[in-house]
Amino acid sequence: MSILPSNTPLYSHPLPQIEQWLKDQGCQQDENELHCWRLQKPSWQAEIWLDIEQITVRYIQAGENGQNIQRSFKYSLSRQDIEQAIFCGP
Repeated sequence: MSILPSNTPLYSHPLPQIEQWLKDQGCQQDENELHCWRLQKPSWQAEIWLDIEQITVRYIQAGENGQNIQRSFKYSLSRQDIEQAIFCGP
């Protein structure tokens, strides 16, 4: 199964393609909560949730005074836009 072009809205991608895309970005799926993914980068870490209507990312202790930063993106955005928004970091 080849992945759809990056300018395709994320809602057009089948779930296995979205999961493979997350793996390709270095994310690891939670064994108990399959909709939850974790990402560890040298300077930041994040949790990503595949919710019903949006994809949500929480950057762990990335804000001022160590607060978490949380952002949500609708699946109607392209995979490329979501990738740029999430994986560039907090």
